[in-house]
Amino acid sequence: MSAPKDRIRRLVLLRHAKAESGGREADELRPLALAGRRQSTRVGASLAAADLIPELVLCSSAVRARQTWELVRIGLGDVESELVVLDSLYEAGVAEVLAQVREVDERVRTVLVVGHEPTISAVAVALASEQSDEDATMHVETGVSTATYAVLELAGTWAELARRSARLVAVVAPTG
Repeated sequence: MSAPKDRIRRLVLLRHAKAESGGREADELRPLALAGRRQSTRVGASLAAADLIPELVLCSSAVRARQTWELVRIGLGDVESELVVLDSLYEAGVAEVLAQVREVDERVRTVLVVGHEPTISAVAVALASEQSDEDATMHVETGVSTATYAVLELAGTWAELARRSARLVAVVAPTG
């Protein structure tokens, strides 16, 4: 038996969009490339079309992640999502991301995490239960490209989030 639709929590894991190639600046200071800017606005439109409007955004402090969110936000339309920028998400592993999400207020139904590979796909793999979409699971097992997002549904509370406790329902890559 599945949880009623209004009780489902959704976790969207987004890899930042395409960044400029590394130069002399530190990696966390790399901005988005033009292609990444286009990807980000398409992601926003895709999230809006799928009714995946985040109430809370947990975003890496890296420049390319913050720029990705700002452009995704524009693509979402007239919405106000709470933004929390976290230095810890820049080099976070699965355990750190899960710890952050477990702290989310239970009233929040949709959370977006904007981060980096290989962590984004690793979190999706770790959370995916046996009821997950097989194609989506295979996709995240091989890693995700820039501006790709995974959608997971959780019937329990954020505090109960654990390995294999969510259903991976989709992985969406930008088009064009």
